[in-house]
Amino acid sequence: MFVHEPGRQSTMNLRDGRKLGWYEWGTPNGRPVLFCTGAAMSGSLAFGIEYLADLELRLLAFDRPGLGAPDPDPDKTLSSWTDDIAQVIDANKLVGATAVGFSQGAAFALALAAHSLVKAAAIVSGQDELSHPSFSSLLHPEVARMIAALHKDPDGFEHSFSQMATADELCELIIGMSSEHDRTLYTQETFRTAYLRCLQEGFSQGAEG
Repeated sequence: MFVHEPGRQSTMNLRDGRKLGWYEWGTPNGRPVLFCTGAAMSGSLAFGIEYLADLELRLLAFDRPGLGAPDPDPDKTLSSWTDDIAQVIDANKLVGATAVGFSQGAAFALALAAHSLVKAAAIVSGQDELSHPSFSSLLHPEVARMIAALHKDPDGFEHSFSQMATADELCELIIGMSSEHDRTLYTQETFRTAYLRCLQEGFSQGAEG
């Protein structure tokens, strides 16, 4: 299992005064690949680092508002987030960018594509619309309970979840719900340490993000 420290870490001030941060690996002037990470993850855990130089790629992994370095955005939407990234693309001249969305990051990668900010998007283990009736019999019981609570009282669920959620608890929840194959990876010492650190960075401003 290859886990690499970020080669570079950057921040910039957006037009509204908020700060946005991201991590980079690979060739500084290479073809940009924008990595949209999973739930509560900072951008410090990437993939395929050992191939970036040969492929002349520049991998950028963003912290979303309120997760890791960036300032919170209480009114954030997928559209407001894509506007944030558009400013990064423009300021850093990220011409011909593509995107990769992992798990919960799938919606963010697709939003970049929908706003024509990337020329292609790849989705890896994308989180689907879990409240769709066709999924009801397939969900882990804990996930089914959370979906039901969310639909019953969205604001109440957000508040209660933010009061109890921690990086350690989310890590255990994800590992516990994973398939046997995925659990082997998650529990491998090097990866688990890096993944938990990534979540802890995501929770560094609290659980509200």
